[in-house]
Formats: sequence, C-alpha cells, structure tokens
Amino acid sequence: MTSVTWGQVLAWRMRRQFIEPPGGASAVEIARRLAGVQAQVASAAELAVAVRQATPRPGEVASAVLEERTLVKTWAMRGTLHLLPADDAAAYLVLCAAIRNWEKATWQRNFGATAADVEAIAEAAAEALAGGDALTREELTGAVVDETGSRHLAEVLGSGWGTLLKPLAWWGVLCYGPPQGTRVTFTSPQHWLPAWKGLPPVDEAARTVIHSYLGAHGPATPEMFDNWLMRKGNRKKDLKAWFDAAADGLSTVEVEGVPMHVLEEHRDELVDTAPATSVRLLGAFDQYVLGAGTGAPYLVPAGCRAEVSRTGGWISPVVLHEGRVAGVWEAKDGDPAVTAFEDLPAEPLETERARLGRLLA
Repeated sequence: MTSVTWGQVLAWRMRRQFIEPPGGASAVEIARRLAGVQAQVASAAELAVAVRQATPRPGEVASAVLEERTLVKTWAMRGTLHLLPADDAAAYLVLCAAIRNWEKATWQRNFGATAADVEAIAEAAAEALAGGDALTREELTGAVVDETGSRHLAEVLGSGWGTLLKPLAWWGVLCYGPPQGTRVTFTSPQHWLPAWKGLPPVDEAARTVIHSYLGAHGPATPEMFDNWLMRKGNRKKDLKAWFDAAADGLSTVEVEGVPMHVLEEHRDELVDTAPATSVRLLGAFDQYVLGAGTGAPYLVPAGCRAEVSRTGGWISPVVLHEGRVAGVWEAKDGDPAVTAFEDLPAEPLETERARLGRLLA
C-alpha cells in the first residue's frame, strides 16, 4: 500500500484549502472546497474566506448569502451554524439528520420535548413559512406555539441556541433568512434558495458529502469523518453504508501506518507533495482545524489543546508552522499578537502577521 507522512498530508490539505497559497477563489468556491464554513461567529466565517484569497473582496460573503443566495446559512455539522453552497446544502442536511438525537431519552429530558413534539413543531413551522415569508425567532415561535398548543416549549423554542430548530433545518424546513436589524429571521429554503431541489436520497447525499470532505480534509477514516460530522454520534452501520455508497472514486493510502480513504483523483498528487515549511495564521473556528478536530495529535500538540479548544466551545485563531498548529493569536490594537508553542521563523511570521493585520483592518 502507498504510504505518506502527516507532513505530506498537512501540506496537501493546506494547498487544497487555499491556505498555501491563497488564491482567487470566490466565497462560494471556498465554502464548496472546505465542505462548509462554520458561521457560528459571522466575523470568523468572513475571515475564513478572506484569509484564503490573495485579494479579499469585502462584503462578498454577505452578498452571496443575501443577494445571489448561492450560499445558505443554516445549522449543519455538529449542530453548529455553517455557510454551505446552496446547491449542495441539502446533501449535508440529510446526513446531519441521521443522528436523530431528539429520539433519545436523555435529549428529551434535557430539553423537555418528545420526538412527537419535534415533528409537530416541524409541521407547524413548515405551514408558517409556506408563503415564503421570513419570520423572526419570536414570530416563528409564536406561530408554532399557536398551531401546536405546546406552550411549554415556548422558552426552549426561543432559545438562542436553537436546540429545537436544528432538526427542522436538517429536514429542510427552514434556514436563515435576511436579518431584521440585529434580529435573525428564518425562511423556507424551498422559497429562499433558487438552487434548492429538495432533500436527495441518502446514498446520493453520502457520496456528495464524503467526496467533498475527503477533497479538503482527507485522507481520513470513517471515524474521522464521523467526528467532523456529528462528534462520533452516528451509528456504525450508517457510516459503513455511506462509505459503501461513496466507494466509487475512492482509493486508499497508508498515513504513517494507518489505512485511510482518499479520492482516487488526488492520490498521486498527495504522494508527490512535499512537507510544507510555511507560517500561516488562520482565524477562529477555521475549517482547517475543525476538519481534523482539536483532538488530532498530528495537528494540535496534546499539551496545547486547551489553548486551542477553549471553554464555551470557542476555537482559537491559530498559527500554523509546517502545517501543524504551533501557536494561537488574538487581535490587539488591530494586530495579531501571537502566543507560540515552539520557536517560529521570524521573517515568515512577521510577513504573515502583517497580512492578517491588513485583513483585520
């Protein structure tokens, strides 16, 4: 079996993800290549796009979401908000929905809702959004509570975390619409997205998502894919079925002794890739880190994980050296202040700090 090192893998991922070097890709092309851009923090999503562009285009993300509607903001992987290409979004939602955590007793106890409640909420929300309107959280909550009579759910439905709205997003009932001032709205993707064609069959969805994931974050095992998708929450039989459905076009390489999947079209390119020597700065919640997970020792030093994955689910902006996380940074007076985990080459670091400083400005 063909073997590669983690140094090669990380260099290849950086190139595939427009990190090394930044290029001319659009926001939609970047979101497609990365298999989504986490958008729990809007400014972090915008920086994730800008840092991958040689010539960033201010306002491009907002325009793609609100005007062209080629990107959609919705709950997706790991139950977090993402920007997804509108024409592929439904495939991601189908796989996210497979977790069906609302059927579990612990979930129902924690959130005071049964599976029947969630289905009733979905039906009521679909009815409320059927005319193509965009409703605020309060308006949607009121419509659902009035229709279902489930007033005990009003507090949870109105929560900023959107716990009960996530299954609705995965079922294609709702997505984020145009904001009203500082208030978010929800609308039906069927009416909002010109490219929406409904939810695809699960086999088709699996092929789309797995191939997209491996095209940016491969090589990977099914377990690594599951960690990215739903924090290892899916059933093993589902993972096997998905990878069987995606098998056409997949190949296998050994990464320092572990067999992993890679797209067949990328195998030779990966094998020929030399380890990177560059220094790069990425923003908070960047897909380069999230695709692997902060628990990946080949990417994040075990003793430094707490500096990267902080309390409250915060993922720090990071410094990459040779593709690995070699430090974190924060903006101070408009400039990136670096806390390094190791010695970093001074000139490449200062060049990258200057580039990020311009983006932050």
